[in-house]
Amino acid sequence: MTVWKTSMRNFLAHKGRMALSAVAVLLSVAFVCGTLVFTDTMNTTFDKLFAATSADVTVSPKAAGGADDIPENGKPAALPQSVVSEVAGADGVKKAEGAVTSMAVTLVDSHDKNLGSDTGAPTIAGNWTENDLRSMEITSGHAPRGPTEAMIDADTAEKHHLKIGDEVRTIAVTGDIRAKVTGIASFTVTNPGAAVVYLDTATAQQKLLGAPGVFTHIAVTAEPGVSDAQLKRNVGAVLGDQGAYKLRTQKESAADNKDSMGSFLDVMKYAMLGFAGIAFLVGIFLIVNTFSMLVAQRTREIGLMRAIGSSRKQVNRSVLIEAVLLGIVGSVLGVGAGIGLAVGLMKLMGAMGMELSTRDLTIAWTTPVIGLVLGIVVTVLAAYIPARRAGKVSPMAALRDAGTPADARSGWVRAALGLVLTGAGAAGLWATTRVDDATEGSLYLGLGVVLTLIGFIVIGPLLAGGIVRVLGAVVLRLFGPVGRLAERNALRNPRRTGATGAALMIGLALVACLSVVGSSMVASATDELDKSVGTDFIVQSNTGQLIVPQAAQAMEKVPGIARVTDYKVLSAKLTNPDGSTVDEDVTAADPTYPQDLRRKTVAGDLAKAYGADSMSVGSDYAALHKIKAGDEITVAFKAGETAKLKVAAITSDETNVDKGAMYINVTTAERYVSADRMPTNMIMFASAEDGKEKEAYAALKSALAPYPQYKVQNQADFKEDLKDQIGQLLNIVYGLLALAIIVAVLGVVNTLALSVVERTREIGLMRAIGLSRRQLRRMIRLESVVIALFGALLGLGLGMGWGTSAQKLLALEGLGVLEIPWPTILTVFVASAFVGLFAALVPAFRAGRMNVLNAIATDG
Repeated sequence: MTVWKTSMRNFLAHKGRMALSAVAVLLSVAFVCGTLVFTDTMNTTFDKLFAATSADVTVSPKAAGGADDIPENGKPAALPQSVVSEVAGADGVKKAEGAVTSMAVTLVDSHDKNLGSDTGAPTIAGNWTENDLRSMEITSGHAPRGPTEAMIDADTAEKHHLKIGDEVRTIAVTGDIRAKVTGIASFTVTNPGAAVVYLDTATAQQKLLGAPGVFTHIAVTAEPGVSDAQLKRNVGAVLGDQGAYKLRTQKESAADNKDSMGSFLDVMKYAMLGFAGIAFLVGIFLIVNTFSMLVAQRTREIGLMRAIGSSRKQVNRSVLIEAVLLGIVGSVLGVGAGIGLAVGLMKLMGAMGMELSTRDLTIAWTTPVIGLVLGIVVTVLAAYIPARRAGKVSPMAALRDAGTPADARSGWVRAALGLVLTGAGAAGLWATTRVDDATEGSLYLGLGVVLTLIGFIVIGPLLAGGIVRVLGAVVLRLFGPVGRLAERNALRNPRRTGATGAALMIGLALVACLSVVGSSMVASATDELDKSVGTDFIVQSNTGQLIVPQAAQAMEKVPGIARVTDYKVLSAKLTNPDGSTVDEDVTAADPTYPQDLRRKTVAGDLAKAYGADSMSVGSDYAALHKIKAGDEITVAFKAGETAKLKVAAITSDETNVDKGAMYINVTTAERYVSADRMPTNMIMFASAEDGKEKEAYAALKSALAPYPQYKVQNQADFKEDLKDQIGQLLNIVYGLLALAIIVAVLGVVNTLALSVVERTREIGLMRAIGLSRRQLRRMIRLESVVIALFGALLGLGLGMGWGTSAQKLLALEGLGVLEIPWPTILTVFVASAFVGLFAALVPAFRAGRMNVLNAIATDG
């Protein structure tokens, strides 16, 4: 009980000093719990949506793709009206409805503005059925009754200010469908952001599927008392030929739909948890520093406790109990903050177009348990070494002045271990640059990153002595005696300075590494585009929509365009000369494509690959299957017949554009795939007549303005778009890393605050001999700046080493240009100085307010 009382007294006595450490625990736990609540809520939202939209049993063609697949020709697989009648006659069937659904569409308003989601959610077009009443209700107007009427979902109507009577246009592969809005339907469950448009059944069949009297699936409703499984068996018995159809119960349909979302949610979840882990790692340094300094400041107190009979275990336990209390307070607050963070993320996603209702907020019992256990365990582990150090304080310490323990110089063992780890990590990074296989290199890279990080953390105190002196000579000496005092304060305890700088180092190392990798990717891609792309204009969709024929025809009519190149992708099964059979995509393009994309040929003649019944293969594929120019490959097109094609050329795969592509002429594809099953263009290329590039560019953009799902880009646009995409990804990562940097800044604040308390008498004496409040505050700010710059130098140097090694692996994948983003590196370094100034504001202000006489009278 005495140990408990002592721990409680010390914890409450130092509650102000514990606050920043508690904030570090709070932020880290909040990020973990927020991530779990957010992803669980997303799962709940999609589970409810998929369960509500799935019929008791769904019958679809066997050839139908997954929930989010867009068919190659833009027309989903269909089954005839007669199947609906057969299914309706099965035992236990209350109702069987033919339904039409397609996601190969774009919905635009009368001003050609895309009404679809900006977040990647699909635009869905179909006919209105009774099954839709499971998840929607008509809240205004009525369902479409003819070819000129449409009904849209309420979320889309609200977002784009549409009302009854407005005109919308649905762009499909078979043509444009113009209609007036006659109804608005609201989701009875949360709509995560999909845009939905309903057409009358006949129009949906003709325009979305290209034929009357067909459906994409049948929604089957069971009679009361008939289970979904029994209904599925009954329907299967009626249909007989199970090879032609897919039958799924409501649970199976929901599971299939969820699987299509699962990988996206998992990537988001584990990426965010990874950044939370980084924040925890940085928080460990803060906690270690806090308890180390508190133990040092209580040396006399601990010595007295030992002198009056406290054992080492009791002292050790006392410090660990304080850590447990800190962990509990920080974790409890963190769990609450995590729920708030999840709600904030939901609001943010709503602003971006993905609606997530707080009604679906899901807090599993495991979430707070994970948060509490993680927070408390990490805090106790971080406090263990300072606790052991406290237990080693002898009773004789009560006779000495309290203060910093004698650890100004790091031990030789620590220095030797740090050098060995850093050397081993450097060897791993060096090995990364020498491998010929990216998979093997990634293992060396991971080992090198981990070992150099640990090595720099261990060797931090040794590095602090040298680097701080250099920074002092460059930065601090400009401020005269105050600058020299700041330098000596930073050097007084190298272990503390090293740990504080290391916390900042981790976040900045990742920033520098990713900056180098991102810049190198952009530079490499730009260099490769300059060398390989010969076309003037590229037309494609960023949302995966194929290019509808009417848009392709509009391109071909643009004045000033010399040539337009088609580019289609066909799924096929290839039987190679070595007897192996593999599923591969084959690219069907016009013979002008080699002018649009220059490819190095290692064997044969690429122009001949565009001849009748000829093809090309990539060098990696050729090496794997021992294919040489002149060999014959059997190509079974999944959308058509089987062809025997001669390999006329082997193209080099030392590229990042169209790597591994196999080319045939569009006319060759047309011989084996019928027109109604021929894939539409995935991408198209156009080149202007000489001297008319500017005019052709404007005309091409104007011609495709009615099709806002496509981007018209010249080479400069394409490069800028690539740069923006990588930049946006990096900005998201930097935003997540900001949490770790915030925790590191708290560490600097905490170190300075405790350092000020530790040096109370010293500050009082300096003030007594003439140091002004202004000079005192400047000294503390300069000390903070030099610690921040020390951490920045370590982090940026380490991160550039990681990034340079990682780029060598990218070079094996065709991204061979290394570019160091010096403006970003220098900006981060300078920003670190301002971080140091900011971190010192409160400690410097408190130091300046000290009463001189009281400070001098302080007992250590």
